Amino acid sequence: MVRSRFQPTDRSLWPEAGRDWDDWRWQMRNRLQSLDKIERLIALSDDEQQACQATIGEFRLGLTPYYASLIDTGDADCPIRLQAIPRMLELQVSSDEAADPLAEERDMPVPGLTWRYPDRVLLYTSHQCAVFCRHCTRRRKVSDPDSAPSKDQLNGAIRYISEHSEIRDVVLSGGDPLSLSNQRLAEVLRALRAIPHVEIIRIGTRHPVTLPQRVDEALCAVLKEVQPVYVHTHFNHPRECTQEAFDAAARLADTGSVLGNQMVLLRGVNDRASVVQDLNRKLLMMRIRPYYMYQCDLSEGTSRFRVPLHRGLEILEALRGHTSGMAVPHFVVDLPGGGGKVALSPDAVVEKNDDYWLLKSYTGEIVRVPSGEG
Repeated sequence: MVRSRFQPTDRSLWPEAGRDWDDWRWQMRNRLQSLDKIERLIALSDDEQQACQATIGEFRLGLTPYYASLIDTGDADCPIRLQAIPRMLELQVSSDEAADPLAEERDMPVPGLTWRYPDRVLLYTSHQCAVFCRHCTRRRKVSDPDSAPSKDQLNGAIRYISEHSEIRDVVLSGGDPLSLSNQRLAEVLRALRAIPHVEIIRIGTRHPVTLPQRVDEALCAVLKEVQPVYVHTHFNHPRECTQEAFDAAARLADTGSVLGNQMVLLRGVNDRASVVQDLNRKLLMMRIRPYYMYQCDLSEGTSRFRVPLHRGLEILEALRGHTSGMAVPHFVVDLPGGGGKVALSPDAVVEKNDDYWLLKSYTGEIVRVPSGEG
């Protein structure tokens, strides 16, 4: 069975959990949100200890017992640890970085709704997450309970969508939309589905990665009711592909939802072609199509994660032809200042003229192809 190839979780540090381990509410109630709780599990370095204290005012600490159980406590550079536990480099802000690097607040016609592209909008439903990822683009407001959108704000944004027939695609984001209760999420999804010109509903969520227990029967019933729905997950490393994540993805797929993954390219986590290939092969077995490989946004304090642009192109070039085309994502840069997304790809064109083009194959062979101009 393919399931045996997925990462097991280590619950031994939570013997008291019992059956509660599979309850997403228990996971949220028992998140590790302080230095002393994390140190009971992991021997932190001096740098990590200082960072856990120093970053509280900038971007809080928080991870579920489930996600913490994926950390290799004997590896200081464990890819899960790097994503979940701060380091002092987070306090260094480069001149290229900004609190709102994508100018999302600038393009808000009403609070809680970013409208940048002609036919699609981004709807902020929650600023809560199961894990506060250290590379978060929206760290300016994620984890801040005072910035969470109110019910009136959400209703106002949905009303605005209903009044603008140009909008056909709505992306629910946050924070994490699945941090809402099933009842509140159902209200939002039903309201959007009732708008005649809204054809596409998308949900961007990291819960299948950090809190797969959230994908329960009640949530799946809500999603079945409002199809078609596209769910974009955020798996960044093969270690996140556990049995629980596999089962959560299966439940999501069985609702009829179309699953895609948006991986963020992160230094020390997944900046090698072999890691990305392993991840994407596992995702395909989970019925999740690798969609985007994102260059890490220029959010304040994230320079420790940023990978040179040429590295992303090298990874794509190493994947093409060596694994299924379905396992090769688009390499995307979300331009700073609100310029939108740009897809980058290795240049296969060696030479071109009116008669023919010379193209480079994945093996490096140069092949002459008629231009089709004649």
